[in-house]
Formats: sequence, structure tokens, C-alpha cells
Amino acid sequence: MRVLFILFAVLPILEIALLVNVGSVIGGWNTIGLVILTAFIGAYFVKREGISTLQTAQAKMQRNEVPGKELVEGLMLVIAGVLLVTPGFITDIFGFMFALPGSRHLIAAQVSKHMKMRVVVPGVSPDMSGGFGQNPFNQGPAGQNPFHGGHNPFHGGQNGHANQDNVFEGEYTDNTTQDPNKRLK
Repeated sequence: MRVLFILFAVLPILEIALLVNVGSVIGGWNTIGLVILTAFIGAYFVKREGISTLQTAQAKMQRNEVPGKELVEGLMLVIAGVLLVTPGFITDIFGFMFALPGSRHLIAAQVSKHMKMRVVVPGVSPDMSGGFGQNPFNQGPAGQNPFHGGHNPFHGGQNGHANQDNVFEGEYTDNTTQDPNKRLK
């Protein structure tokens, strides 16, 4: 919540204050021209680096490797594009940090490491018995397994014994002899 508050409340106020101060020093039209120039330069960098990142990701996928770092960098390039198009100098600084290869690689490495730390949780086993303390597929509504001790829909009757109530009657027609393509054989 703090990050969202800073992004949507504090950052625009800071951007407006900085634009006014720069405008009073170099002039209003020069400030507008500088903002437009940074947007065009940023769009060029984002396009160039995006194509490069996409080609690297495709090469990794052809080698049957997971392009995890490239996916993070691609997301950063999308964010960079949004930041660079947004008018203001602070957003442009962050946008260029995400768009330029040197700083983007460093930030992507840190983000990837942080994501790995959050995804790989110690104590969670593949059978889903760890983590929150119980397997969610093992408990019924009253804390008991719905397939033990009661009616199991996959076996006949109570406790796996066959029951005549589970017999379904019906009719069928064999269409394999009438099919010219013999698809059903």
C-alpha cells in the first residue's frame, strides 16, 4: 500500500514541482520540448532493447532453456515504456534505468533473485503436505477424508464393496460398420 500511495499521490506532486522549477529556469516551452524529446529517445531505447531481449529469449527457447531473466527484462521494458511516455523527469530517470542495458541487467538480476526467494518456500513438499500444515485435498467438510469410510463414487457401494444400486442400464448402437472412414475402429 505504501508503494501505491507513493506512486499515485506523492510522485505526481513531485513531478509537477520539478517541472515548474525546471520551467522557471529554462523556460516553459523548453521544458515541454525536453519532456517530448526524452519520450522519443526513451521509445527508441525501449524498442531497440525489446527486440534484442525478444531475440535472446527466442534463442534460449530454441535451446530448450527457460528464458526467466529475459521475461523479467521484458516486463521491465514495458514498465520503462510507460514511465518514459509519462511526462516528467523523475519517471524519465526511472524509465531510462529500466531501459538501458547496464542498469536493467543489474535490476533484473535482483528482481529474479527476490522472486526465486518468494517462489521456493522451504518446508513445502511436492505432495502439498507442507506449507500451511495440511493437504487441502485430504480433508472433507468435517475434517475427514470424503472417500474413506463413506460412499466412494469411484468404487461401488460402501467401503469399496459392489452394490447393485450402481448399475446403469441403457442401449447403444454400433456405428463402426456404417462409418466410411472407419474412425471408430
